[in-house]
Amino acid sequence: MTQELIDLRNSILQGRYAEALEIVDELEGMNKQAILRNIQSYLTILLIHLIKNQVERRLTSSWVASIRNSIREIKKVNQKDNKKSYYVNEDEWKDLIEEEVIEDAIADASLEVMNGKYTRSQLSAIIDKDEILTTANKLLSLTYIYSAKELPAIMDDYISQLVGGEYWG
Repeated sequence: MTQELIDLRNSILQGRYAEALEIVDELEGMNKQAILRNIQSYLTILLIHLIKNQVERRLTSSWVASIRNSIREIKKVNQKDNKKSYYVNEDEWKDLIEEEVIEDAIADASLEVMNGKYTRSQLSAIIDKDEILTTANKLLSLTYIYSAKELPAIMDDYISQLVGGEYWG
C-alpha cells in the first residue's frame, strides 16, 4: 500500500487526476478485501464452535466466549466508518457462508470435534448445515439490531438456547 500512496501523491502533484482517482479506487478495493478477510476469519471461528456444539451436543465456557467474541468483532469490523452502512449486508451472510466460509470451518472443526474423530468429509456428512446457517444468521442479525453495549446480554439469551446452553448460563 505504501507504493500506491506514493503513486497517488505523485499523480496529484503532477495534475494527473484521472490516474489519482484510479489509485484511490484501487486502495478502496484493497481495504474492502482486507476487511472481508477479517470478517471471514471471525465467521469461521463462529461456525467452528457452532459445528462443535451441534455434533458434541454440549457447550463449554470457552466455546461461548469464542461465539460471543466472534459476533462482537464481526459487528465492529462490518460497520463502515459512517456508522450507517455495512460491508456485508444482513441478507448477504448466507451466500458468504455457503460460498466461502463453511467448508473451511468444517475442515478446521474436523480437527477439534470429538478430538479429531471425524475427517472433513465425514463431519460434513453428519452436520446439519441448514441448522448451523440458521443459528449463525440469527446471531449475525443481532449485530444490526443492538448496540455494542447491548449485544453481550442479548447474545447470552441466544447462546443459552443452543444444545447444552441450559447448563451453561
